[in-house]
Amino acid sequence: MITIACDKAGVEYVAKCCEYFKENGVEYRVALPEDGSAFWFDYVDGAKEVAHDVAEGKSKLGVLICGTGIGMSIAANKVKGVRASVCSDTFSAEMTRRHNNANVLCMGARVIGEEIMIRVLDAFMKAPFDGETEEGVRHLNRVNKIIALEEEF
Repeated sequence: MITIACDKAGVEYVAKCCEYFKENGVEYRVALPEDGSAFWFDYVDGAKEVAHDVAEGKSKLGVLICGTGIGMSIAANKVKGVRASVCSDTFSAEMTRRHNNANVLCMGARVIGEEIMIRVLDAFMKAPFDGETEEGVRHLNRVNKIIALEEEF
């Protein structure tokens, strides 16, 4: 399960992501206000809902889209257990999963075009966490340090 949310800047992009999910057989939930409109949905509220779904295990991954992706990533990263990354290219999207076991992808609708956005989403979705391999144990150790850092506060 993937939970996705946006503010008014990302509405069209969420629709494209949902098409991607449907085409790839991915179960998803769009987190929007009760009236279904993202126009007045504050990016912090969307980030909070997606981050909680991921942290509570309701969703394996989350996707957040606002103007730059920055505000949503800051808000989502306040939730214990969430590792949200802003990505604007496929290499960063792949590596944030492979090395950091990121579980929330944040993108900026005013930063990248729809075609690149789908490529970034695809790279994020398909990349495994390298920490689950013998060669990648150093990545697991680093992610565990991040988790331990959360426990300090």
